Amino acid sequence: MPWPGCEGNDRVSIIGIIGGSGLTSLQNLHITHREMVHTPWGVPSAPVVFGTVAGREVVFLPRHGNTHSIPPHKVNYCANLWALKECGVRQVIAVAAVGGIHEAMEPGRLAVPDQIIDYTWGRKSTFFEEDLRQVTHIDFTEPYDDAMREALLSAGAEAGIDLWNGGTYGATQGPRLETRAEIERLRRDGCDMVGMTGMPEAALAREIGLRYVTCALSVNWAAGIAPGTIEMEEIERHLKEGIERVKLLLEAVLPVL
Repeated sequence: MPWPGCEGNDRVSIIGIIGGSGLTSLQNLHITHREMVHTPWGVPSAPVVFGTVAGREVVFLPRHGNTHSIPPHKVNYCANLWALKECGVRQVIAVAAVGGIHEAMEPGRLAVPDQIIDYTWGRKSTFFEEDLRQVTHIDFTEPYDDAMREALLSAGAEAGIDLWNGGTYGATQGPRLETRAEIERLRRDGCDMVGMTGMPEAALAREIGLRYVTCALSVNWAAGIAPGTIEMEEIERHLKEGIERVKLLLEAVLPVL
């Protein structure tokens, strides 16, 4: 069925945007319609939203649901990504709130990570486990699409948006925040930021051939990096302020993808 429907749509120009904490809607999104897409893995977090931003066709999906009620370990990542692909998406920009570990990831900083380490457990993490003709592996050496990373960085520079190029995302289970000792372990492992939704999302995208990139917004220093405890009010403040720059970045990069 051709745009704006879903199943069978193979147009490669449609961009998928997965909204994380703080990004449950997009400004300047001219909505054509919404649709709940049913997949072999159940229903996604919310009805997908079809529309245009900066002249580009986009499909938007809030990872945690429209009311931000689905915790990270309960997100149906398989259904979310399958639904986007069914809607004709071939490129995905995933927005994620993270805690800063590296000194460059102070609250409010945006980053385009180039590596990820998975510390999650118990999540459905692959499409390739039932009714297989043979065991299936994917190359995950570089978890994010290089061309999309470069597009984000270039668009950010053109728009005057400060982006950190690179960094390793440590994906933890949640929904609780980490202990000081856990963050110290992540730091020793080489993680520059910590979040709860980066995996299995990135790997599942690779399994079904979606080009995938993450835009990470630091909303707090991770546990033990700065003195004192982590206050939710501070996270909310940095999230609210940072998401406005994320929206500007999306508007800048969509025309060039």
